[in-house]
Amino acid sequence: MSVDVPARSLRAEIRTTGTLAAPLVAGHVATGLISFVDNVIAGHHGTQTLAAVAVGTALFWLPVVVPMGTLMALPPSVSQLDGSGRRGEVGALFRQALWLAFALGVVLFAFLTFVVHALAPMGIAPEIIPGATAFLHGIRWGVPALTLFYCMRYLAEGVHWTLPTMLVSAAGLLVLLPLGTVLTFGRFGLPELGAGGLGIASAAMLWVQAIGFALVLRHARRLDDLNLFERFDAPNWPAIRGLLATGLPIGVTVLMEGSLFIVTALLIGRLGDVPAAAHQIALNVATLSFMVPMGLAEATTVRVGHALGRADVAGVRRAAAAGLAIVIGTQLLSGTAMLVFNDALVAVYTRDAAVAALAASLLLYAAAFQFPDGVQVLSAGALRGLQDTRVPMGLAAIAYWAIGMPLGAGLGLGLGWGPKGMWLGLIAGLSVAAVLLGTRLIRSSEPARLNARLARAEPRPAAHSAVTNGG
Repeated sequence: MSVDVPARSLRAEIRTTGTLAAPLVAGHVATGLISFVDNVIAGHHGTQTLAAVAVGTALFWLPVVVPMGTLMALPPSVSQLDGSGRRGEVGALFRQALWLAFALGVVLFAFLTFVVHALAPMGIAPEIIPGATAFLHGIRWGVPALTLFYCMRYLAEGVHWTLPTMLVSAAGLLVLLPLGTVLTFGRFGLPELGAGGLGIASAAMLWVQAIGFALVLRHARRLDDLNLFERFDAPNWPAIRGLLATGLPIGVTVLMEGSLFIVTALLIGRLGDVPAAAHQIALNVATLSFMVPMGLAEATTVRVGHALGRADVAGVRRAAAAGLAIVIGTQLLSGTAMLVFNDALVAVYTRDAAVAALAASLLLYAAAFQFPDGVQVLSAGALRGLQDTRVPMGLAAIAYWAIGMPLGAGLGLGLGWGPKGMWLGLIAGLSVAAVLLGTRLIRSSEPARLNARLARAEPRPAAHSAVTNGG
């Protein structure tokens, strides 16, 4: 964006954003380490187990990213209420968001119950199907806990309290590592469950995290004035529709990007267990690095939303510029690490020479998309803070599904380039998304547009007006 932000105020905003983002980044990294633990345990159990977890994880996250993105309507709504001095309205909005999160979790549980029957028609290699099915049957029991966890997490982040995200996410590792090892390999007289054991362990971990976060919110003195659990509220459909109106476009946008990676994993799963396992290793490393700009994007969402709530046009632009400045530095570091240490990173996951060689080469492609990936997720986060969600949804569809996926499938499967062709599609999709979403952010944050928007704004944002008016 064209930066007319004074250097001194920008430096101050960078410090503020960095302080807010640090626990978020740590929490996201802890979440990414959960997948890392899954993959390391599976990889040491066997290449076929790792391939099964790769396919199962892809099918798990394909539907989950929709409610995860939909609930992202909560942080900007909460931060705007906080910024405009209306914290008393947050509790009622949160209780409606809990209803939405629980309903989304139940729908996803039903979806995952039946999606396993689609593995064979998808063309997944036969040797992978039993393990992937067992993994999905286990982890589906944790889906309602996951959606409730995200709802509570986004509430805390919306009021600038990010420490619980880090602590609760890290605590999940203390459950998953021992339980996953015991159930996968069959320790202490228990049967060896392979990929299915990892699914069960992951579900148990998700419930521990959800219950832990609820206890934190319930007993946090700093949130006493929000009255989060003051009373039981029945579903208020106008309020829930308000959240959906803002959140569903976010959910679809997140799905556009997430499904590009997920469908890539499923297509590579058609090629056999070695390509699927190698892809999963490289993708897991890339996902871990993505946790940093993702945490920065969420902090930027809150900072932009807070500035918008207090009608501070300069603050909105300063928050977006600070987020972009930080993310450029983080992506330079992650890309360099993948280029220099690709072999060492892969060695942590597997002792299979064929899998390791392919995974190390794919990490070079991952290094290439670090910069555009950071720019696109940061731009999307700033736009969410402005509650600009519908146009970004369309831009994401163009970048990922009109360009990224057709190119990747054409090169990888049509021309026979295999996983490397698919990863070229990922690079193209993320690069186009960075350009489109970055341009949208520049336009949406122009002072004239922001001032005009504030002049047209109603006294109450739609996402929570029905809660306070209707009870």
